[in-house]
Amino acid sequence: MKKLSKIVPQHLVLESRGDTNIMVSSLQFDSRQVMPGDVFVAVRGSVSDGHNFIGMAIEKGASAIVCESCPVEMPGFITWIRTADSALTLGEMASAFYNHPSHKLQLVGITGTNGKTTTVTLLHSLFTELGYKAGLLSTIKNLVNQRGVAATHTTADPIQVNRLLNEMCEEGCEYCFMEVSSHAVDQKRIAGLRFRGAIFSNLTHDHLDYHRTFDAYLKAKKGFFDGLPDSAFALVNKDDKNGLVMLQNTRAAKFTYSLQSMADFRCRIVENEFTGLHLSINGQDVWFRLIGSFNAYNILSVYAAAVLLGQESFRVLTLLSRTGPVEGRFNYINGPGNITAIIDYAHTPDALKNVLETINDIRHHNEKLITVVGAGGNRDTTKRPVMARISASLSDQLILTSDNPRFEEPEAILEEMVKGIEVTDARKVLVIADRRQAIKTAVTLAGENDIILVAGKGHETYQEIKGVKYPFDDREIVKELLSIKH
Repeated sequence: MKKLSKIVPQHLVLESRGDTNIMVSSLQFDSRQVMPGDVFVAVRGSVSDGHNFIGMAIEKGASAIVCESCPVEMPGFITWIRTADSALTLGEMASAFYNHPSHKLQLVGITGTNGKTTTVTLLHSLFTELGYKAGLLSTIKNLVNQRGVAATHTTADPIQVNRLLNEMCEEGCEYCFMEVSSHAVDQKRIAGLRFRGAIFSNLTHDHLDYHRTFDAYLKAKKGFFDGLPDSAFALVNKDDKNGLVMLQNTRAAKFTYSLQSMADFRCRIVENEFTGLHLSINGQDVWFRLIGSFNAYNILSVYAAAVLLGQESFRVLTLLSRTGPVEGRFNYINGPGNITAIIDYAHTPDALKNVLETINDIRHHNEKLITVVGAGGNRDTTKRPVMARISASLSDQLILTSDNPRFEEPEAILEEMVKGIEVTDARKVLVIADRRQAIKTAVTLAGENDIILVAGKGHETYQEIKGVKYPFDDREIVKELLSIKH
């Protein structure tokens, strides 16, 4: 229980009616979850407006309403608070309700199109090995120290984030590593959080179904850095043309990392093999179990962040060298006839390009590269033909298939993908809507020493069709089909 006046950010209050000294049980922004004694915060979302559900919240027993515009009828037994920005207010209220947990942790967030999950997972693993208790907030999973909590979004809502951060504090965690999506910044889901550091990986074509323009997408990412305090560090990939843009106007201490130019943290790829990476990082040669140039960037950003958090350089590199691949990211399976199958979450044009170029850099080119890929339904449609064009140009055989069609027809998604295929690549493209059948075809076509890439779903263990999540695990299906191949 908390006193309402103690958790409402007064600088955002335009007016209030009723008793602001009442004790409230919890915060809610979903009217369906309201219980007697709760505060309901009416947030204007991209799909629905919480102001339309104020009546329902009152019927369910809300004792206070926080909103941007009050209804005509305002029952006197309810405390009303009108704010300039409900989403921002919710974030700050959630932080105050849970005793400002981000102030008690060293919270590091990473944003960018690709590499977020790998980076936060590596950081959590590294700091655990260094002997610290740490939390993780990621696409794949949330961890309170080593206790798993289901993840539903790249960045959860402010109430859930602060609740989890508070649990981390109660369990003695000193650090938390968190993915920060562009949606979360735009929707103010990180409002009220104090970050010790921020990392920018890269910015490529994604989420234009939500942001509409690349400039708006860039602005959302930059908003994370603009809001950092001067006590934080801002670490950016200098090789991405938008990296230095992120540093403009931030109050945080500025640092860069790079594989291609001079930077505060510098890396050079010595060897790149399917067995791992030999890197020279700030003059120290180390062999890593992770694969591909994109992972060289991930490793370098993790190393840099750890050093900026006060950890000893050689110890960090030693522990990082022992770390294996992150779940669903460039996981490979050896099959009969020395067939290599690679499972990867790549679901954007740039991520696909990175994975395919990595495979092509490593392979001997006397074997076939067979790629199986689709595109998600009810998401950015403009990237579909681009993904198909990249996959076809960098593969010997391409099988276009269904990903998570959601509420779209798989055939309609595939038609849009096919439009991106160059005429010269059309002969090597098959279209098989059934994903299992597509993978089976790839395994059947694969000969000795060939490579199969199954991209798009990675760690996911389901396929979402018409609102239902059916069991579907690319890794398990590939293993099964390879095991019966003769």
